[in-house]
Order: sequence, then C-alpha cells, then structure tokens
Amino acid sequence: QVQLVESGGGLVQAGGSLRLSCAALGSIGYIRVMGWYRQAPGKRRELVATITTGATTRYADSVKGRFTISRDNSKDTVYLQMNSLKPEDTAVYYCNAVTNWNEYWGQGTQVTVSS
Repeated sequence: QVQLVESGGGLVQAGGSLRLSCAALGSIGYIRVMGWYRQAPGKRRELVATITTGATTRYADSVKGRFTISRDNSKDTVYLQMNSLKPEDTAVYYCNAVTNWNEYWGQGTQVTVSS
C-alpha cells in the first residue's frame, strides 16, 4: 500500500557530495514531517534532518552546514543534499515519514564515504 523508496546512496570520496531522495508511494495521506535518520555499525539510529510541511527544518549538529534537507510536498518527496562528506557520515540512511495516523520507514540506503 504505502512505501518509502530511497535512492541516491553510494560510495563517495571524502569531501564529495551525494543527494538522497525518498518518495512516498501510495495513498499516504497528510505528511506532517519527513526526515532522514542514519545508523552506523555498532551505533543507534540517529536523527540526521527533518522537515515539516511548512519547511521548518531540524539538523543534527554533526551535519549542520553540510547537509540540506528539502521537500516537494506535491510529490511527497524529501531530499537530502549532502556536501563535504566525511568518513564518519558512513551509515545506512533511512527515510521517515510521519502522518496523522502512521509512521513509515524506508528500507535504507547505504552511504559510504572513503578517505
């Protein structure tokens, strides 16, 4: 019925850039918040960035100034532009969407940053 489909992950050299996309497919309803979380090996899942329908954003301190989250409400799509990538950004990145009724998660996309 509803699924979040991420794309844009991959392998990049330190200092490089990637742009992640996540599209909500199906009749998801009104999405209050969309965001990105990440989980590195041996670590708990952590918030990277979130954005509301009204474009209010929140970022983890570790990515502020380097990552930019944006949203196309008409397409139920969220993006994460990642610049100046560091090896410590290596993780599986998960898309998240919160509606009035449900919370949804994508399957995750691997981002690997090499030195």
